Amino acid sequence: MSLTLHMHPLSSYCWKVLIPLYENDTPFEAQMVDFGDPEAVAAFKALWPTAKMPLLRDAARDRTVPESSTIIEYLQATYPGPVRFIPDEPDAALRTRLMDRLFDLYVMTPMQAIVGDRIRPADAKDPYGVANARAQLAMAYDLLEAELAGRTWAAGEAFGLADCAAAPALFYANKVAPLGEAHPNVSAYLDRLLARPSVARVLQEAEPYFAMFPTE
Repeated sequence: MSLTLHMHPLSSYCWKVLIPLYENDTPFEAQMVDFGDPEAVAAFKALWPTAKMPLLRDAARDRTVPESSTIIEYLQATYPGPVRFIPDEPDAALRTRLMDRLFDLYVMTPMQAIVGDRIRPADAKDPYGVANARAQLAMAYDLLEAELAGRTWAAGEAFGLADCAAAPALFYANKVAPLGEAHPNVSAYLDRLLARPSVARVLQEAEPYFAMFPTE
């Protein structure tokens, strides 16, 4: 099999890449990275020194592709399917990339800061950083509430790159900072994402690992 995705089923950024792979039924092999195994970590770093997941290896083209958004663009360019994740029309493509960045930078990043603080030792907690992350999430929820008004998907009427980013970002963010009644557009959008077969499949595969998610 040409494509190997180095990943973990609980990783939000890995979800972001799994969703488009499932959307287009793209054949690939999932290679789980065990960060508890020094040899596995060394082998992974040999592929990509940052050791950040996900990482796509395309043996047929001898290409190693890092970073979730870049992987999705690569898949569209080299293994296209019926679902196109970045439109050809320039304005629509720009809007798609902008929404992708909003979900990654202002939902995913503060969510991960909050989760990361939960697994820190008691003497290394960062209440100031967590407060800033919660404030950023609140800002992002308000921004998205306005942006999503009248839209089916993040950038318009077609499912795309930004929705692949939104699904894991909002799923986990809603666990640490519930959307509540103040954000009906975002809540309804999250419901549509969770009902999408590709997203539902990712969630089903991650379910055995949810006990690892720090709830407090």
